[in-house]
Amino acid sequence: MKQPSARRRQTGYLFCLPGLAFLALFLAYPLCYTVWTSVHDVDLGQLLGGAERFNGLDNYRTVVDDPAFWHSVRLSLVFTLGSLLLQFTIGFALALLFARPFPLNGLLRSLLLVAWLLPPVVSGTLFRWMLDAESGAYNDLLGKAGLSHDWLTDPSTSLAGVIFANVWVGVPFNMLLLLVGLHTIDPQLHEAAALDGANAWQRFRHITLPMMRPVSVTVLLLGLLYTFKVFDLVFVMTGGGPVDATRVLSLYVYEVFFTFFRFGQGAAAGLLLLVVPLLAGAWYVRRLRNEEEAPTEGAV
Repeated sequence: MKQPSARRRQTGYLFCLPGLAFLALFLAYPLCYTVWTSVHDVDLGQLLGGAERFNGLDNYRTVVDDPAFWHSVRLSLVFTLGSLLLQFTIGFALALLFARPFPLNGLLRSLLLVAWLLPPVVSGTLFRWMLDAESGAYNDLLGKAGLSHDWLTDPSTSLAGVIFANVWVGVPFNMLLLLVGLHTIDPQLHEAAALDGANAWQRFRHITLPMMRPVSVTVLLLGLLYTFKVFDLVFVMTGGGPVDATRVLSLYVYEVFFTFFRFGQGAAAGLLLLVVPLLAGAWYVRRLRNEEEAPTEGAV
């Protein structure tokens, strides 16, 4: 194959410049500035006066030694794992339902997508009203069964209420991606298995689940990246309370920044917030690379 000429290479670089400029302005510069802030002693007065002092890793040590940080980490992990488990399970069940033709299939799918299309602030406000102990719609229904409860102001149940709202927001996204994956499975595989005597559970276990594994991993990874850093939904519903029962890691970073104005520690905590998504992303990229290399190695 002919090598591209120097003029064509230069033209290609020019076409890449707008994208590179966008990444540099809105990704590289904020990230570099956050790293710079995390190794300096910066508060509100020093930020305005320009007297920031380099302190190495002291901000990271302060954050790691703070019990409130680890409390927020535990809450974020519980919130993320609980949300992912319920979102994926319910989304998969709905995808299996909508994969079969039935009357009003398209209409019901469109209505379910409304939960995903609404801004998280709107969804959080909606669920804060519905879970209200005095006038909430859910508590009104539960009250008729004698199960009314103050979900968002009780520290033992407030996190469950926030997870419930986040599951409602995330289920349509999971359903949509999993439904696309189900449509890629050749129906003849199920027909052949049925002719061989396999029942519905056996076809699901030995055909659907294995062939849905790549899509499932992608859906779970995207859910992890989004859920672990959720801020607006939790902030609107509980503000991190009551008694810090829902102060997930993103709210901890927000409070360090904008309540205590400890910008250096806030930057350090914000970078630590990226650890879990970065590890998950690195594992996913490595997994994709291994899958691409496996057929080549087998062929050799």
